[in-house]
Amino acid sequence: MSIPKYPLFYLSAFFVTLTFFGCKNENKKQEVTPETVVKPNIVIIYADDLGYGDLSSYGATALETPNMDRLVNGGVKFTNGYASSATCSPSRFALLTGMYPWRNENAKILPGTAPLLIDTAQMTLPKMLKEQGYQTGIVGKWHLGLGNGTVDWNAEITPGPNEVGFEYSYIMAATQDRVPTVYIKNGRVENLDPNDPIQLDYEKNFEGEPTGLDNPELLKMKWHHGHNSSIVNGIPRIGFMKGGEQAKWVDEQMAENFLSKAQDYVKSKKDKPFFLYYALQQPHVPRTPAPEFAGKSGMGPRGDVILEADWCVGEFLKTLEEEGLLENTLIILSSDNGPVLNDGYYDDAVEKLGDHKPAGVLRGGKYSLFEAGTRVPFATYWQGTIKPQTSDAVVSQIDLLSSLADLVGSTITGEDSQDLLKTFLGKSQEGRDNLILEATGRTALRSGDWIFIPPYNGVAVAEQVNIELGNARQYQLYNLSEDLGQQRNLAESNPEKLEELKAIYESIRGKTTTEVQELELK
Repeated sequence: MSIPKYPLFYLSAFFVTLTFFGCKNENKKQEVTPETVVKPNIVIIYADDLGYGDLSSYGATALETPNMDRLVNGGVKFTNGYASSATCSPSRFALLTGMYPWRNENAKILPGTAPLLIDTAQMTLPKMLKEQGYQTGIVGKWHLGLGNGTVDWNAEITPGPNEVGFEYSYIMAATQDRVPTVYIKNGRVENLDPNDPIQLDYEKNFEGEPTGLDNPELLKMKWHHGHNSSIVNGIPRIGFMKGGEQAKWVDEQMAENFLSKAQDYVKSKKDKPFFLYYALQQPHVPRTPAPEFAGKSGMGPRGDVILEADWCVGEFLKTLEEEGLLENTLIILSSDNGPVLNDGYYDDAVEKLGDHKPAGVLRGGKYSLFEAGTRVPFATYWQGTIKPQTSDAVVSQIDLLSSLADLVGSTITGEDSQDLLKTFLGKSQEGRDNLILEATGRTALRSGDWIFIPPYNGVAVAEQVNIELGNARQYQLYNLSEDLGQQRNLAESNPEKLEELKAIYESIRGKTTTEVQELELK
């Protein structure tokens, strides 16, 4: 068994915390003093497009994910854990700010040239923890914008993660399928040759630069839709880029590169409490497993990179163990949104799927208002402190800001973040009563066991990705306790419940459903 750092401090804090958790009103914020505060290391491991059914601990049988299963089965496994949104940038915004993304009109899937989405004056999870004496770092995918509208990629890039609370940042700017295809360390492009400056444009190509559309002979991965601009490492991307050759990443090395940076971070920060946001890029497209994982799953690159991500989690846990940190570290595992198979490239994700169900029994997927869009794997793990259990409480990533603030003795709360600390620590089964869910500008309501979806005029199925979006011309009402797959719309047969949830939805949104539709569909 590893020996935790500061054993006397943590032991005394732990016993005081047990008394603290015995209070009657379980999820109310309590008055805290320095003697009652527990300050474990905090790590958020955040997967990208990982579905509710993609882990063996959540029912997958075609894939084995023992390392992520270790966290899920060894801590609190949430069956009703939600990202705020069915797409990446909004969910990441909500995770870090404790605010519904629909309150920020710019919280949409961002291009690689987007300005910073989070106001530098806004409270964030890393800011709150930094105020409480934490060292704060991010490794991996950012996708929350950089700069104030124009960025010189050849100079210091600011504002960015370092201006919203992270003391250390090692990131990709947007996504693996978007330019710029470079790593950025503390606001500077890594390995950039000043004689080969980076140029970026999301509207037009640079003269003489090959593209996926015009030069298919240069591709090792064929594009299906949308990904036909600049070619990097034989893979066509979204957006156009010129220069920066020495700084460009090698896709097959990305997972291990981010892993090594995460390992280095905890090794160098182990003598004081730290917060690490470890944002995996998998299984987002383009799926580029390292050679030792290529073909390992038998399900094509999507299955392979899930196995690679699981290996990364295992190696990261080994590092925590070797450094004697595991018993002092609260780990939160989740995903930014639900799954998608064909998301822009021909990579056999559909053809080799077999019996695997990335969304499990849920309907929809990424981009969808149905459950598979936002209900994701969600677990909290703290060896020796959290007892293994399954919780049906409704929780959201939005709630982490207020809940972790409670844990470390801060009085800060997020605008929409609820303090569910005892629930996250397995001391309560109390969750949210109501939660607004978002997908590409459209919103729905989870209330108790019910889902309420207003009418939307968009297409029912996004043909390019073959996902039901949750759009219908009429109101939709589902009772998840009886119909988890959302096959029976009860809006007509249960008008009283429909009106009850409509009123709750409108009260949270501050607008009528008609006003919300007009706003969201602009």
